[in-house]
Amino acid sequence: MRRVVVTGLGAITPIGLDAETYWNNLKEGVVGIGPITHFDTSDFTVKLAGEVKGFDPKEYMDRKNARKYDVFSQFAIAAAKEALKHSGLDLASEDLYRIGVIVASGIGGLGTMEKEEQKLIEKGPSRVSPSLIPKIITNMAAGNIAIEIGVKGINTNIVTACASATHSIGEAFRNIKYGVADAIFCGGAESSIVPLGIAGFANMTALSTNEDPNTASRPFDKERDGFVMGEGAGVLLLEEYEHAKARRANILAEIVGYGATCDAYHLTSPDPEGTGAGKAMEFAMAEAGIEPKQVQYINAHGTSTPYNDHFETLAIKRAFGDHAYKLKVNSTKSMTGHLLGAAGGVEAVATVKTLVDQFIHPTMGYQTPDENCDLDYVPNQGIATTVEYAISNSLGFGGHNASLLFKRI
Repeated sequence: MRRVVVTGLGAITPIGLDAETYWNNLKEGVVGIGPITHFDTSDFTVKLAGEVKGFDPKEYMDRKNARKYDVFSQFAIAAAKEALKHSGLDLASEDLYRIGVIVASGIGGLGTMEKEEQKLIEKGPSRVSPSLIPKIITNMAAGNIAIEIGVKGINTNIVTACASATHSIGEAFRNIKYGVADAIFCGGAESSIVPLGIAGFANMTALSTNEDPNTASRPFDKERDGFVMGEGAGVLLLEEYEHAKARRANILAEIVGYGATCDAYHLTSPDPEGTGAGKAMEFAMAEAGIEPKQVQYINAHGTSTPYNDHFETLAIKRAFGDHAYKLKVNSTKSMTGHLLGAAGGVEAVATVKTLVDQFIHPTMGYQTPDENCDLDYVPNQGIATTVEYAISNSLGFGGHNASLLFKRI
């Protein structure tokens, strides 16, 4: 069993088009949520989202190729290319069959589906694009990354709704740990701020109808009323430790544990006892061989929905006991919104940067304490502190739970 480290980061987010800008804005408490501009929301109860701003795919890929890709794939490629550049990995000197990609999307090309459906209805089946299928299927984020950068190892994606990216990173960790690959690009990408996506989530009352960008996403706050949709991509390059050491890579952190469980409870609601999510954290710590008291920080799933934040708080208490009250817990979604299948990717980037900088970013929008959410959520002001071990959590519809445990180098 081999050690696995992080050597590259890439991010396309509502608060930055690269990992460093994104992280600096997280530290400063910059909220990337605002009025939806991708389409007219006049008939919608939901008006806000965390949109990516200023992204030009031609800066990351050939113009002709960019037209072949749905936006979620464009985001994924951009983040992966940044992670590659950041890592300093020279692919020309590598066995490309030992370098893989496990990058997820929870929904895939929803915007493309909408547009082509309209063509079908208005102009008939002959006008539907022949590129429809390869644009929309979720595996194309991983496939297109491989095509763009030329790596030929394991290439797959894990689709578990909002836990997709975290499961993808966990499976990449295991593949390297057990010798299947030497390095893997992993994470998630999503672009579902489109009429069908907003309407679907809004009609199941999952989205906030608050029209104040600064408080629409307010995880763990008593007045929270739903999540805010976000979009973007987060990709990490994981690498076997000796491989990274031999090429004198800049090692950012080590990934030492991964836990995955299922609530087996409900289509959309987490287990109200927090049992499954708690077990995922316990399993991650057990794999690393550490005690709960050794963990200082959790990047929570923290969606700003009434059920999730309450039940995740219970899960943390189950996993950590009295130590839960000594943990720092925050929610990146307070600034980015919820990136669905990409959430765990951008949040893993934030967790790694927390270990590098020894700084925990704030949970923004927090105003009113909730007796059911009584941990330290780092409200509105980040803190410099010592963090040796950090967990990143993701919980997905269907009861999917995933926890990653990172260690400071």
